[in-house]
Amino acid sequence: MDIISNPPNAASLMMSARSFGNYDLAGALADLIDNSVKADAQNVWITCLYNDGEPEVVIRDDGHGMSRGELHAAMRPASTNPTSERSAKDLGRFGWGLKSASFSQCRELIVLSTQDYSSSGAVWDLDNIDNWTMGVFSRTQSDRMLSSEFENGHGTEIIWRKCDRLSEGSSLNNSNFNETIRIAADKLALVFHRLIEGKSRKYRKLNIEINGTPLEPFDPFYSEHPACQIREKETITISRKRLVVQPYVLPHFSKLSEQEYDRLQGSEGIVRNQGFYVYRNDRLIIHGTWFGLAKHGDLSQLARISIDIPNSMDDLWKITVDKSDAQLPSALKKRLRQIVDGLKKKSRIVYTGKGGKIGDNRSISVWARHAKHNEIKYSINKNHPVVQKILDSNLSSEVSTALRLIEQNFPVSEFSNDASSDNTEIYQGDISRNELYRLMDLTIPELMDGETHKKLGEAVKALKRTEPFDRYESIVDDYIAKKGWLL
Repeated sequence: MDIISNPPNAASLMMSARSFGNYDLAGALADLIDNSVKADAQNVWITCLYNDGEPEVVIRDDGHGMSRGELHAAMRPASTNPTSERSAKDLGRFGWGLKSASFSQCRELIVLSTQDYSSSGAVWDLDNIDNWTMGVFSRTQSDRMLSSEFENGHGTEIIWRKCDRLSEGSSLNNSNFNETIRIAADKLALVFHRLIEGKSRKYRKLNIEINGTPLEPFDPFYSEHPACQIREKETITISRKRLVVQPYVLPHFSKLSEQEYDRLQGSEGIVRNQGFYVYRNDRLIIHGTWFGLAKHGDLSQLARISIDIPNSMDDLWKITVDKSDAQLPSALKKRLRQIVDGLKKKSRIVYTGKGGKIGDNRSISVWARHAKHNEIKYSINKNHPVVQKILDSNLSSEVSTALRLIEQNFPVSEFSNDASSDNTEIYQGDISRNELYRLMDLTIPELMDGETHKKLGEAVKALKRTEPFDRYESIVDDYIAKKGWLL
């Protein structure tokens, strides 16, 4: 058998690298920040310039930098063997991160680095690749291209030019460019929140700035919030490697400010963000999944579980090139399913604990309960201010008929069966903050009873005794603050 050299076509392979993984801007930037963390950087400065539709992105850090030889090796495709033993602090694996992440967003990648006050630089341009020839800059050229000097004589600067993929399919304009940057900033604040908070067990506190604005860390568990329930931590050993599982039950939304709740639910809503949060060396790699062990639902939306794994488990978890996906090892499924089942029950208790109650004389309930001659009947409370407002309208006759229809057709038999079942949870759904605001717009004028001389403070006190507002006092206070009322 003859043996011949059969290398890949340079241009074809490098163009294919653009499709490695499933990068968005945040994912691509995160891969480069990983390299900054590995280089022991304390600061990462990201500058995103629109440039009249010809955007340029610069990522700069104050890490230990690279020598000329180290830089050339880092620019080499597949520069490391994923099976090789690595430092426990290494956030990379395949040796593709710098290249695949960058080319997912741009066509020209420039890397400049300074070590011991000596600069070097190199460039890959997808429009000018011939037989694996890479552009290399002299020290003078590198110094001239750096956006500013490195104060301590070390650091790295990465420049993306010909950024043809930042718009993610839509035509790029200044507005959606800025929105893309904003979304990326939010995601990076989540992915690196432990490092930004200074809570990482492996790395120093990290400052990340985008266009001059430092990222505020986002803890997806609100673990510092007094209403967060931090459950018992568990260490599990697989193949002589340890991972740590930490369950949380998030605070009910009535315990959060409007800003806290908006950040918690993100762009996809709080239901989609429940589930596992997998950290690899304190860097979040995947979140918002149950790995098939449970279904996303309202009653479990407050349940989140962090899993911390070392980089020595990469192969076991099948970590992808872009670090955006992983597979749950089969050896973990049984134990994690038990943890999930227990946590979902705790979440259900917190989430449904705001249900309405009948019979509290201190509050005005929506439903009234009547007991007579061993019979119990439920009716809609006509004294509730929202019901009163409707009954006082021009449609009072039709409304009264409709309310009577609802009362007479209360599903007594089905309710009785469901209530006596050991395996059934009766849940009417929660009310959103916006719905509460709309109800308060209706209710407060009714409580004031058209009397302009009646103190607003008395109406608010009555509101806090009226269902459902009596269960959401903090949201009532937020509403009053938004209105600018002085009580």
